[in-house]
Amino acid sequence: MGTKKIAIIGAGTAGLATAIRLQSQGYDVTVFEKNPKVGGRMYQLVDQGFHFDVGPTIVMLPEVYKELFTYSGANPDDYVSFQLLDPLYQLHYHDGTTLTLSSNLTTLMKTLETAFPEDAEGYLKFLGDIYARYRIANAGFIDHGFLKPSDILNFKNIRDTLRLRTLNSAYRSIAKFVKNEKLRQALAFQTLYIGVSPFEGPSIYTIISMIELLYGIWYLKGGMYAMAQAMERRFLELGGTLRLATPVKEVLIEKGIAQGVRLEGETFQADVVVCNADFPGAVSSLIPTQYRGKYTPKKFKKMQYSSSAFIVYLGLNKKYPTTVHQIRYAKDFKKNIDDLFAPRMPEDPSFYLYSPTQIDPSLAPEGKEILYMLVPVPNREDTTMTWDEGMTNAFLNQMMECIKAIPGFEDIEDHIDVRHVYTPKTWEEQFHLMHGATFGLKPILTQSNFFRPQANALPVKNLYFAGTSVHPGAGIPIVLKSAKIVSDLILKVIPRT
Repeated sequence: MGTKKIAIIGAGTAGLATAIRLQSQGYDVTVFEKNPKVGGRMYQLVDQGFHFDVGPTIVMLPEVYKELFTYSGANPDDYVSFQLLDPLYQLHYHDGTTLTLSSNLTTLMKTLETAFPEDAEGYLKFLGDIYARYRIANAGFIDHGFLKPSDILNFKNIRDTLRLRTLNSAYRSIAKFVKNEKLRQALAFQTLYIGVSPFEGPSIYTIISMIELLYGIWYLKGGMYAMAQAMERRFLELGGTLRLATPVKEVLIEKGIAQGVRLEGETFQADVVVCNADFPGAVSSLIPTQYRGKYTPKKFKKMQYSSSAFIVYLGLNKKYPTTVHQIRYAKDFKKNIDDLFAPRMPEDPSFYLYSPTQIDPSLAPEGKEILYMLVPVPNREDTTMTWDEGMTNAFLNQMMECIKAIPGFEDIEDHIDVRHVYTPKTWEEQFHLMHGATFGLKPILTQSNFFRPQANALPVKNLYFAGTSVHPGAGIPIVLKSAKIVSDLILKVIPRT
């Protein structure tokens, strides 16, 4: 019968990881990517010697990254190198207060006892509480899919769901232990990494701040794009086929069975199709109407989408000694977050800064610096969010004033060699994200775990999905878990020959 052929749509994180897993198990895998480079949202901009990570920048749980290479029979140290960061962050508050959070518990406790003496004990209690729930979630929900009714409706899942106490919001869960508003914000901002408000997202998403504190924030040498390059290299070493600048036009389906993909001017026959393109956009544009199951245009209109991101990439001809990661909080944090989902453009935004050249000079010309600014903004579901030239320039000017207000950055506009801007319109057009929602489907309770699209979401045999909008959700380690879930499922149901 021959080796089974697998077509993967999209060379994003989940697409490449799925390709590596299946190619290493003896399948014949071809990946089709519409962009000229691999990576999906883990993309890279290169200009005048500056190398900018386009999307994700914060590395957590490096062992999940490494597991992919180990699984494929390689030594991960030959592909990726990680460095534990200390401090984790520098935090800037509207009143001029600056707080530095260390990854060293001894140093961190001194900071907490000095700045928040009444909350140091509560902070530790919060970590203990969410750590216990993280262990339940990791074993019961994150590591496997929900592919049939018995995977959902069983005693263990019902018991574990109750133990997770997901009905509280993330912010309310934090507030139970911590009273100081600044410290609450330091623990709450991280839900925006997956595009959901801490005032709305389930309390289990406070695991993000817990993971940062207990397991560390790491730096991947060469920047986050080094992971995409390492996955590309490993996949090709295993004998896989990668076709860049090759958009897929349609998934070929006959009598309810996936048969391959249609490209520009040709068809590619395959025994299995795995779609790594973001689920809402992929189903809406690549799947014939009669095979979309419950995911109709009406269904997608009712679903809720994450926030988007306005990102400014600055190549600077001056060194600005600072930390790798910084967060600046709005004066009215709750109003700022509420505006994202109202939706209203934030008047006083919170934002995140990333400067990898503080520890990795290879990403910029000698003596120069990279500064990446990410501002959470509303997605484009509201059509007034045009992000035309006028809107983009006005918001860019507003954000440059915000950066200049941070001590040490007052003269930054005099030292810009390179500047690029990504708006929600960029995410929508270049990466095919519905409404430019950078993190896909919003991970609210009714769109998480068994309520999120699964690997076998459509009533089509031999068609599978992986990526941010599919269970278990957003974030690089979680998306790598998505690749593992879909790969294990294919190994189980489709013999390699």
